[in-house]
Amino acid sequence: MNQATTQTSQNKAAQTENADTHINKQSNGKLINIADPAKHQFYDFYLNEHQNMACRRLHFAGSSFGLLGLAKSVKNRSAKPLLKGIAAGYACAWVGHFFFEKNKPATFKYPLQSFAGDIRMFTDVLRGNLSLKDRKFDKAR
Repeated sequence: MNQATTQTSQNKAAQTENADTHINKQSNGKLINIADPAKHQFYDFYLNEHQNMACRRLHFAGSSFGLLGLAKSVKNRSAKPLLKGIAAGYACAWVGHFFFEKNKPATFKYPLQSFAGDIRMFTDVLRGNLSLKDRKFDKAR
């Protein structure tokens, strides 16, 4: 094997190792592993960041405002209701994090994954897999 082929093999091995490396993240006093924030494990991390029921309720309300803004925006063919819905949604979520959950929103580090996590949390609440009353009723974990 020549030197260029060996170098390429080593680079690929290093990239694979970096992709598999776990990131340790402190979440409400618990240490959890995130292999890749875009994968299924991110949702577990996301739920750990939303253990407080007031925070979850505010997220649910915020997502509802965002969806209502989207619907009004489509109906009225105007971007203004969508922007208001997004602003109200983030305001609700951030109040939940800063005042109730007492942590930084995951949106600051993982914006797209957090948006997907929020949508999944919203649908899990609608389907009855997550509770807005008590975590002991959660089925989504």
